[in-house]
Amino acid sequence: MLSIDHVLISDEILNQYFTCDISACRGRCCVEGDAGAPLEEEEIAVIEDFLDDIKPYMSQEGIQIVERNGIFDYDMDGILVTPLINDRECAFVYFESNIAQCAIEKAFLERKIDFQKPISCHLYPIRIKKFDYYDRLDYHHWAVCEQAQKSGKILKTTIFDYLSEPLARRYGKEWIEKVKKNFQ
Repeated sequence: MLSIDHVLISDEILNQYFTCDISACRGRCCVEGDAGAPLEEEEIAVIEDFLDDIKPYMSQEGIQIVERNGIFDYDMDGILVTPLINDRECAFVYFESNIAQCAIEKAFLERKIDFQKPISCHLYPIRIKKFDYYDRLDYHHWAVCEQAQKSGKILKTTIFDYLSEPLARRYGKEWIEKVKKNFQ
């Protein structure tokens, strides 16, 4: 474990190879699992504000779920998460060439909104556990990402390197540099 500015980083994040290969997994992390993507409280308000700009990219089923139940749900531990369609894919998923894509991110890429997607999605397979005085970053092991591990090994890209952009979004560029300096 490495500790930088009240953030504990598991050794796997710094040492495990990973480079997402969406053509291999087909975005299954957005479709499979036992709950939606974790949401921060402030993200709920942002998504609500941008919902009209996101809806054109959503599936009809996703729109119906969000209109009926709202843009968030709770998982079994009481954590805020995105709602699911039929206990399966995230309500914000749409499919392009049989690959699950994010409607929120699509609206961002089309410059309709200035919010990329929930940080938990951007950081996946890193999961944040929040404690009173620190965050703990862990690698979420899942067979869905097996090809990403192989691709990362070929490219010699660690989880930390691969996810440095969303980590900087969450903790800042100075934090990224401190991690690099302290891990070498």
